[in-house]
Amino acid sequence: MDQASHLETVERTAGDAVTASVVWLHGLGADGNDFAPLVDELTQSAPQGVRFVFPHAPEQPVTVNGGMRMRAWYDIRGLGPGGIDEDEAGLAQARQQVEALLRREQERGVAADRLFLAGFSQGAATALYTALHAETPPAGIIALSGWLPAGRSPDAAAGRPPVFQAHGDQDAVVPLELGRQAAHALQEAGFPVDWHEYPMEHAVSIPEIQALDAWLAARLG
Repeated sequence: MDQASHLETVERTAGDAVTASVVWLHGLGADGNDFAPLVDELTQSAPQGVRFVFPHAPEQPVTVNGGMRMRAWYDIRGLGPGGIDEDEAGLAQARQQVEALLRREQERGVAADRLFLAGFSQGAATALYTALHAETPPAGIIALSGWLPAGRSPDAAAGRPPVFQAHGDQDAVVPLELGRQAAHALQEAGFPVDWHEYPMEHAVSIPEIQALDAWLAARLG
């Protein structure tokens, strides 16, 4: 069993029988508990039989935060309007860890076309990178307040799953322009992107979660 198989997770299951899974990656410095309460807000999609898997990223030093150790998918050396300086080797390792979780969901009986990958902030960047380079892409990608890592162009050979992408127009942590650039790159590569902007900072909002709920319910229905 490889290292990727050992990520600890928090799980929430909704509905009578699991027919779909969402692997949801938290942001920098948070953990798998961060978004678990949002399952209660997904009143349209969750009751359709969904297992939500919230993994804890490993603890490691993060350069942009003064080298402090925290839960992170990979190291970030710099972040700003001009782009993000990322540890590409760490990003590749994070991809392996997330792919192991996706494989585990299939081993637990969830079909690939019922498997979604979601994330917030650095988790969204990791989700996009993983999904766009996976041999078998998930059924859909949810990227909240994130970016397309390492300036990579989407790999169309991996398939073009639908993307729900949202960002706050007052985000001072991950500039809105980085989210817009990611959406544009995905659309240019042929990915169907459902893009949303909200009057908020680096956070989530009830209207955003309601829109996500409707998007996910439509794909599970």
